[in-house]
Amino acid sequence: MVSTGEVLAEKSGSSSEQSQFDKIEQPWQIKGGVTLLGVGLIGLELWWFLFSKTRAKEARRDRDIQEVEIIVDGGYNPDRIRVRVGEPVRINFLRKDPSSCLERVIIPDFQKAVDLSLNRRTSVEFTPEEAGDYSFHCGMNMFRGAIEARQSS
Repeated sequence: MVSTGEVLAEKSGSSSEQSQFDKIEQPWQIKGGVTLLGVGLIGLELWWFLFSKTRAKEARRDRDIQEVEIIVDGGYNPDRIRVRVGEPVRINFLRKDPSSCLERVIIPDFQKAVDLSLNRRTSVEFTPEEAGDYSFHCGMNMFRGAIEARQSS
């Protein structure tokens, strides 16, 4: 068994070997430009995933139920819907994406987990009793959406 001190001594003794890579000095303008570009791209990603919100689509009222259709194709479109509190809601999911991730939609606040058939409408019904934002997501929690329940005005 070799102790740490012995390994360091061996490595420091082989410092006469030359590196196979030569150091290339870049002008500070290129270094600064690449750094600014990287910071800008990181900022764009943060905005896209954390701060960008799509507009909510208002559910239309059909007889005694609020109804909205969501196309499931690489995500949910629309991914935000607005409904009224105390009135039944029917969301019709039309799944066009064959990926296994989007074959199930889960609405945890209303204890709903529904399998979505490919190229068929699947309805989910519930009644929001309190105002607030309720989430829904795919089976892997990679694609998400929101239901905004608001008081009638």
